[in-house]
Amino acid sequence: MDIEEPLGEGLTRVWSVPEVLADARTAYQHVVIGRTAQGVSLFCDDERQSTEFSQLVYHEALLVPALLLAERVDRVLVIGSSEGVVCRIAVAAGASVVDHVDIDAEAVRLCAEHLPYGYSPDELAAAERGEGAIRVHYADGWEFVRSRTGPYDIVLVDLPDERDGTDAQHNRLYGTEFLQRCRALLAPGGVVAGQGGCPTLWRHSTLVRCWRRFTETFRIPVYFGSDEHEWAFFFGSDADSPEETMARRLPTLGYRPETIDELSLRGSLVPPISLRR
Repeated sequence: MDIEEPLGEGLTRVWSVPEVLADARTAYQHVVIGRTAQGVSLFCDDERQSTEFSQLVYHEALLVPALLLAERVDRVLVIGSSEGVVCRIAVAAGASVVDHVDIDAEAVRLCAEHLPYGYSPDELAAAERGEGAIRVHYADGWEFVRSRTGPYDIVLVDLPDERDGTDAQHNRLYGTEFLQRCRALLAPGGVVAGQGGCPTLWRHSTLVRCWRRFTETFRIPVYFGSDEHEWAFFFGSDADSPEETMARRLPTLGYRPETIDELSLRGSLVPPISLRR
């Protein structure tokens, strides 16, 4: 099987998938899990979501800055992120409660069954029963956030990229109203984290929109552009001097990141000039 992944107007990337482990059309998306040159890989609606080779770079960039910015790491809310990797990292960092909300139960279970990273089937089954620190909820993220009062130390939103010109159901979870609702769930000193899109100039429309929303919603939003991936992430908090706060806390963080050190952390906090302008 070959998968043509759309990257931008008039441009696609072709993935060779010689061995397909799962191919399912769930109630919400087309999920393919198969072996590629980057190991076992997850595709949703023909878009690469994660690969065995690079998933840790992605997931640490998504969560570690939030762990460093938050005053406490005890209660965490994760919306999306079907693989479950960030939930496990949050527990390793000291969280006692991680509410994991995903609308697509079939996709989450396929990930646990076939991906060599994230939940194992037994871990997922326990989380579905609410046993242990991680509690899985199969629900619409919008409705879950609307019905909760918090507080959470970190609210993390990890979704497929925002899609222009479509009515994709996850698009509404990128809007300013949803971001404000996530902020309302925060404990004092809490952080909202989100996947912001790609900083590459010719495909960064989502990045620009997400940055604008974070700057409108938070006093000091933080940009983190992964230095070994193609994605950028945003973090909303009211922390003063975020760069120095993060660098100071890194050596004592309960979770020891494998792909982020102090130099890469400081370098990744500089937004592209297209955002700074």
